[in-house]
Amino acid sequence: MIEVAHLAKRFGNVVALSDVSFTAPDGSITGLLGPNGAGKTTALRVLYTLVRPDQGFARVDGLDVSADRVAVQRRLGVLPDSRGLYGRLSSRENIRYFGRMHGLRGAALEGRIDELVRLLDMQEIADRRVEGFSQGQRVKVAIARALVHSPQNIVLDEPTNGLDVLATRAMRTIIRRLRDEGRCVLFSSHIMQEVAALCDRIVVLAHGDSVAAGTPDELRRATGEASLEDAFVAAIGSAEGLMA
Repeated sequence: MIEVAHLAKRFGNVVALSDVSFTAPDGSITGLLGPNGAGKTTALRVLYTLVRPDQGFARVDGLDVSADRVAVQRRLGVLPDSRGLYGRLSSRENIRYFGRMHGLRGAALEGRIDELVRLLDMQEIADRRVEGFSQGQRVKVAIARALVHSPQNIVLDEPTNGLDVLATRAMRTIIRRLRDEGRCVLFSSHIMQEVAALCDRIVVLAHGDSVAAGTPDELRRATGEASLEDAFVAAIGSAEGLMA
């Protein structure tokens, strides 16, 4: 479970987050939805301990991300916006490297790598260098790396960015499977169709604030709109009206 309360973060004169609060429960897919620059990536970077908040707190399974960084990292599987792969290593070698960082060794690690290769249909690229991979192939390796230690909480930043239709459908299947296993899945997107297709819960961000949250039906009822897209636009518009 992921809990965020009143997060604020500035970079110089730029306010990346001003007041972001939300909860992402286990066994659920929670989407952070917002236009580019809304603060989605900064909020996720706070969660996976790359950025320290100026105010507020974030907890992963009850552990504070600032005070218990190593313990939090063990409970998270992260697909960052920059995929962070080593091009001169093969797919297996990339996954193995991160598995060892999480304390996995020997037969247990190799068995987990084989399991992920099958799960993500990576047999053809498992022993090839990542350098020169397509975007879809790189995302598969990055997902495998994020899942190698079987984390309870999965954080995905724009997971389908740059993927073709087939790769996007495969990614959706993987995300739903993680949810059905009882894991907490949190992902960011600015693509309405992606959020509508996947999310049990939605958090709308605008100008560094969390301006609406709930199930798709709850958001439609709260805004009085029939479609999720119109509900999103209404929530963003309300936030802009308050700032004017």
